[in-house]
Amino acid sequence: MAPKEAGGSAGPLEIKPEPEYFASRNAIFDKRKAEREAWVAKQPREDIEIALPGGSSKKGKSWETTPAALAREISKSLLERTVIAQLDGELWDLDRPLEKSCKLELLDFDHPEGKRVFWHSSAHILGEAAEKRWGCSLCIGPPVDDGFYYEMALPDQKAVTLEDYKPLKQIAEKAIKEKQPFERLELSKEDLLEMFAYNKYKKHIINDKIPDGTSTTVYRCGPLIDLCRGPHVPNTGRIKAFEIMKNSASYFLGDAKNDSLQRIYGALEEHKKLLEEAAKRDHRKIGQDQELFFFHQ
Repeated sequence: MAPKEAGGSAGPLEIKPEPEYFASRNAIFDKRKAEREAWVAKQPREDIEIALPGGSSKKGKSWETTPAALAREISKSLLERTVIAQLDGELWDLDRPLEKSCKLELLDFDHPEGKRVFWHSSAHILGEAAEKRWGCSLCIGPPVDDGFYYEMALPDQKAVTLEDYKPLKQIAEKAIKEKQPFERLELSKEDLLEMFAYNKYKKHIINDKIPDGTSTTVYRCGPLIDLCRGPHVPNTGRIKAFEIMKNSASYFLGDAKNDSLQRIYGALEEHKKLLEEAAKRDHRKIGQDQELFFFHQ
């Protein structure tokens, strides 16, 4: 019998050998990334002006100056607080170079868009942990109001159990400590179909949502490469520790006629405590505990 790991379940923490699609995805990503970097290197560096809230402005260079560099120039604490940038109303990765003069805003976690980006980046870390643990086929991993979730199909239609929570968190925390950069890359539909040839759910989404002859973006952190518009936090180290909250069964695209999937929910550790405190203050629970009334769900 295999020894039990820290999470209480038998077997290794991560699947060995690692999924073959790790290497095939990275090969396509690295090839196209090198081509993109060569193209960017040829772009003319021009003086640009970046308008900031309050009427001030900064000077910069196109294809060189980044929102992160501007935030750091203002103050280190500002950079540490900032989750994402917004350029002329468009969300923008902090480490993505500016391409022209623009109006720049720096958004923190308290801003709705900052919170959404933070949760979405957390979902990618959960996706990485799930792939490392099971070699699963990821589906979608969106942010929600109080956290994030990821849907996936596990090999042999396996179900997620409570014993998987701690191992997933361990793998995620390792990714967080590694401060893996979130790398953005635009790929053609043809490249995307080749990259995700192993995953029928991603192929369905690509064929359904991306017109022929067009492109969209993927993001890489560690071995994970995911179909995603972004943007994201600069690296996984920005997330800190998060908790697995719950899991449930679901259907691909929410249709009971489709494959049954596993959905795992997560949230920031501090946010989990806030949710637990809110649950304790829920008038329905307090009323029942004090036998003031009964509540039927």
